[in-house]
Amino acid sequence: MEKEKEFSELLVDNAGFLKPFAINLTKNNETANDLYQETLYKALANKEKYNSGTNIKAWLFTIMRNIFINDYRRNAKRKTVFDNTPEDYLINMRQVSVSNSAESTLRLKEIEAAIENLPETFKVPFRLYYEGYKYQEIAEYLDEPLGTIKSRIHFARKLLKEQINRY
Repeated sequence: MEKEKEFSELLVDNAGFLKPFAINLTKNNETANDLYQETLYKALANKEKYNSGTNIKAWLFTIMRNIFINDYRRNAKRKTVFDNTPEDYLINMRQVSVSNSAESTLRLKEIEAAIENLPETFKVPFRLYYEGYKYQEIAEYLDEPLGTIKSRIHFARKLLKEQINRY
């Protein structure tokens, strides 16, 4: 019971920063409020997955980001229209051309391998940046100065450009 109370207090103390992040993601106050509430609900529903001492802000950011991405994907699927011709073509209103998924998959694997080959001091901040965290969030999470984080991400990009073959 004490652990639940401690988690609830930690959640209440750290929930305030989620509102601006939700607005930044959604660009709409009403949708941001829904995202904020759903994030808090999921955090409470999954409190047993939170490890004491872990950065709760990063944990909450991840929950919110994942909810936002899943909602975005769900909405994109809703915009898919069926053409009732005998061939049953799928027409996605936003898609202009068909992409070669095999080429994209190979390219993604090449990028992932290049990221894994980065030195640890560059890999960790770059991976967080690559996953969608802002510079300030990364600096707070890694307990490093903001300038250091920006510099490391800049050098990581430079190293990646050298490693990845251009077509």
